[in-house]
This record gives sequence, structure tokens and C-alpha cells, in this order.
Amino acid sequence: MFDGNPTEDRGQVGIGTLIVFIAMVLVAAIAAGVLINTAGFLQTQAEDTGIESTEQVSDRVQVLSSIGEDTSDSTDDPDGVGSINTVELTVQKAPGAGDIVLGDVMIEWLGDDAETFDSGDFEVEDDVEVLNDDTTRATITLTPTETLDDGDSAELTITTGSGAQTVHSLNAPNIVHDGDTVRL
Repeated sequence: MFDGNPTEDRGQVGIGTLIVFIAMVLVAAIAAGVLINTAGFLQTQAEDTGIESTEQVSDRVQVLSSIGEDTSDSTDDPDGVGSINTVELTVQKAPGAGDIVLGDVMIEWLGDDAETFDSGDFEVEDDVEVLNDDTTRATITLTPTETLDDGDSAELTITTGSGAQTVHSLNAPNIVHDGDTVRL
């Protein structure tokens, strides 16, 4: 071992160290690749979550007006006191909202009786299916089973397909006559 040529032993130790070093570099490279891949996946997932969250907050409708009408036959109520049995909402998309498909909208009526209107349960006038710009307006007609009598109120929650909600209050005037059309 100590015969006079000490350089052979050092060469063998150097090769072993080199092999260990190369193995460590390979392990580090694989770990770095896994970390970069995971970071890319997490970034994509975070972007998707951000877009969905923004839609849930901003893709809502804005109620411009709400009109109530007593469309019942005056012979049904001989005393002339009416009740609102049809509600028309004029809506447009809220500022900053994306396209809103009216077929995906759900309206919840919260009054004395809770009621839910899906897209087949209300009418959309003006042949508008999508609110796609700031000037597009649609009139939604609701015919609830619960009527609004003098001084009654109800709360509407309009939920779009993305989950954004708009809450709108309906307040009937203190006096409603047969055949009246009133602002709510």
C-alpha cells in the first residue's frame, strides 16, 4: 500500500468522488424538473381559479326597472282592489360582466312563499338570448303563484350561469287597483 507510488490511491479516491458527484447532480436535476413541473401545474390551476372567481363576482345582471301588473279579470275581484300577479324586469349585463346566457339564469322569489324560476319558468321578451354588450337589454316576465297585494314586498335573487347573484327588492305600492300597472 505504501510502496512508493502514492498517486494510484489518490486516483481511485478521485474517481469515486467523481461518481458520487455525478449521481448527486443527476438527483438534483430530476428534483428540479419535478419542482418546475409542479410549479407550472399550480400556476395553471391558480389562473383557472382566478378566472372562475372573477366570473362569480362580475358576471351578473343589473335590473334597470321592475314593473308589476294586475292582469286578473276585474270580475274576479268586484271590490276593485287588485294585486300584482305579473312582474316584468328589464335587465342588462352589469359593468365588467362577460356574456350572460339568459337560458342559464335562475330567479328565486322570496316573499311569503319561496319560489324558484328556471329558464323555462319565465319569458324573455325582445328575442334576446344572450346579453353580450352594454346596450343589450331584455325584459323578463315572471308570473309567480304568490301575488303582491297592497304594501307587500318580495326579494328576487337572480343567479347567472357562472354563479354571480343580483338581489333586487320588489315593493308594491299601498294601493293597487284592478288592471293597474305600477313601478315596484
